Amino acid sequence: MSYSTVYDVIVCGGGTSGTAAAIAAARTGAKTLLVERTGVLGGQMSLSGPPGFAYARLFNPQGKRDIGGIVEETYQRLYRSGHALPHLRYPIREKAGYGFSYVDPDWWVDLIFTMMEEEQVDLLLDTLVAGVIKDGDTVNGIVVENANGRNEIKGNVVIDCTGEGYVAIQAGCEINEVPRDQVQPHTLAFTVDGVDWERLLQYIRTHPRQFSFKQLIFPLEDANTQEDVEEMYRNCYDIKELGEIMGFYELRDMAFKNGDWHPYSGAGFFLTPKEGGHIQAHFQHSSQVDHALATDAWDLTRCNIECRKQNRIAWRFFKNYVPGFEHAYITKTCTELRLREGPRIVGDYILTRDDVAQCRQFADTIGKSSFKAGGYHVASMDTLNHVAVVGNEDKKDNIQFKSDLAIPKDGGSYDIPYRCLVPRKIDNLLAAGKCVSTDRPAYLRYLHQTMVTGQAAGAAAGLCVKKKVTPRALEGNIRELQDILVEQGAVLFECPER
Repeated sequence: MSYSTVYDVIVCGGGTSGTAAAIAAARTGAKTLLVERTGVLGGQMSLSGPPGFAYARLFNPQGKRDIGGIVEETYQRLYRSGHALPHLRYPIREKAGYGFSYVDPDWWVDLIFTMMEEEQVDLLLDTLVAGVIKDGDTVNGIVVENANGRNEIKGNVVIDCTGEGYVAIQAGCEINEVPRDQVQPHTLAFTVDGVDWERLLQYIRTHPRQFSFKQLIFPLEDANTQEDVEEMYRNCYDIKELGEIMGFYELRDMAFKNGDWHPYSGAGFFLTPKEGGHIQAHFQHSSQVDHALATDAWDLTRCNIECRKQNRIAWRFFKNYVPGFEHAYITKTCTELRLREGPRIVGDYILTRDDVAQCRQFADTIGKSSFKAGGYHVASMDTLNHVAVVGNEDKKDNIQFKSDLAIPKDGGSYDIPYRCLVPRKIDNLLAAGKCVSTDRPAYLRYLHQTMVTGQAAGAAAGLCVKKKVTPRALEGNIRELQDILVEQGAVLFECPER
């Protein structure tokens, strides 16, 4: 390996979308380079997480699996080696399409490194992508900075998997970015061990109304009711059945009055498994800092500082108020922020809230999702706010309320079109992960969505090199790409029952 090597495909960013892209590109026979700013792969699975969605929502509310490909492949490999829990398809969660298929994040990262070797992907770690090489509107490579100084690397197709569209911005792509006063708050997560789960479950069973139910209730036929969810809490003897535990309302409000809780987030956590079925608690909602752009280093610095202050308060609350946490301890604080919202490219198609609501199908589909649109985090004790207010509230006769929340109709799944990965005007560049082309409500930021678009972008880039066409030209005949993705296990058309 050297800086003079000309690669078929260069993937920028080694997170969940980038690793999926690199694997998929290499499997087409493309000579592939993956460049990562830090010394570890995984992104939200290692540096800023794992998120509570590792893995989650692989099945839609109809009970059909709509996520496959590298997501399912890595899950099955980890499950067979004892580093993942079974697909947890408890009735209440399955009906809401909010089930968990937890994997051990440390072993996930280890597996990804193994898969890079298996597919002969070249890695360049501890390296910042500082710019792109362009000829007019055509990207021909990247500029990197690392311990060797500043160098150029040529490539036929470049994929932006940085999460925040940093390479697309450097390439001059048209970008949509939510303004600072509206952007969702970012958080710094931490993981905890030593929880007495039985003691906590005793409290949950006797206080079912103290926990959230809204994430499990959707306006679908035969949907869960609040009473159904409360009954689940009353009869829960296995913490894995809950997956996400949010609420502790009376305890939190008491603590807030006593100065032992802050007003910027709700109280709760997700679960993460370790070897032998051991369960840890993972806190990714305990700190929330808003008015911070993912493209402003000063903002991100402020977030890191403020999130740690909020986390200290939140942890003191759990230790002193919540049954079962008396002897618990923090095992890990993430080294990077969980960035909830950043720039999105303007692509040849913009996936919209209505596409999600209508479960729209596209001829150029490269994957599916059943995750709702418009679920925004806010820096308050409600944590989530699904309603955007448009207009002047002072004019009571002219108030317009617009809900950005959209639940896919009939509990189905919508398609993600290939054109969302192709930026307008700029050639030989693809985007994957959080920065693909959507409107704000349809933002595809969740882990499984980033891996779906990453796998598609990687396979598309490899195919473009083989056919000697640009990613935009590939839009004219997408069938061969779809065949490759289906061969790699992706779900594009009919969702399997299991």
